[in-house]
Amino acid sequence: MRAMRLHELGGDLKLDEAPSPEPGPGQARLRVLACGINFADTLIVSGKYQEKPELPFSPGMEVCGVVDALGPGVTGGEGAPEIGARVMATTGYGWLAESVLAPAAACVPAPPRLSDLEAAAVPVAYGTSHIALDRRARLQAGERLLVLGAAGGVGLTAVEIGKLMGAEVIACARGAEKLAVAKSKGADHVIDAAEGPDVLRERVKALGGADVVFDPVGGAFWTAAVRSANPEARLLPIGFASGEIPQIPANILLVKNLTAIGLYWGAYAKFAPEALGESFRALCGWLQSGDLTPHVSHHLPLEQATQALELLRQRKASGKVVVAVGASA
Repeated sequence: MRAMRLHELGGDLKLDEAPSPEPGPGQARLRVLACGINFADTLIVSGKYQEKPELPFSPGMEVCGVVDALGPGVTGGEGAPEIGARVMATTGYGWLAESVLAPAAACVPAPPRLSDLEAAAVPVAYGTSHIALDRRARLQAGERLLVLGAAGGVGLTAVEIGKLMGAEVIACARGAEKLAVAKSKGADHVIDAAEGPDVLRERVKALGGADVVFDPVGGAFWTAAVRSANPEARLLPIGFASGEIPQIPANILLVKNLTAIGLYWGAYAKFAPEALGESFRALCGWLQSGDLTPHVSHHLPLEQATQALELLRQRKASGKVVVAVGASA
């Protein structure tokens, strides 16, 4: 099989020939159709992510693929994939390849309504936003949700899910084009990040303040968002795309009765996998009904996976970047 692998941290991915893996107990082998690219992939190839695999390795955390082999003890039926099933799956890394292994229990049927490229854009971004807003922040209908980085892979899904949950959504993104994308996904109000964090703070306060803050960006915008939050607001640090990990001002938490809520979505696979299952079932229902639709701004072939990562590094994408492996573009 072909696989895009990293041989040196910070270097480019190389197209290698590698043996197709054989599934072990509890595993399914997938013929990969498409692989979603995430900001975390740009971190893992530079050695800045919390997981640091041994070189050489393939990045890639989520795929849409077809089950073509099952390991010992895996039988098709309730809760298990069957040979030939088109599924979505996610893991820590290793999926920019034509054939991958996944825990059979983690393979979720891909909604028939979605293309292969759209299905590959679902697990990480939608999964993160849904767990964050539903399980962690307990977002309620009628509350005001502020989403930073609102045109990015995760931020755009937060806009979409937040609106579906009945929130009034304020979206902050950079530039008219990205703001238009956020608006198309249901944002009630948009703020151009190019105007700076002080303007963000003023605009959000003028709109009535934020009850929930969803922040995959960090840096100065986090501080501005905290200062624009209403009493008893919930603050969700999702990631630090700005490169700056902000400090949470404890005095502001105290005087405004705020709650800071951490979220590392990938950890649920280890300590509460049932939460992921419940989330995916809800998401798949919304995706199949048309209430949610993934936005894929760019798709590239496997051999251009390095360029796919660069689109995220340079903030040139909105929604998701997807690598087409065996899918028809």
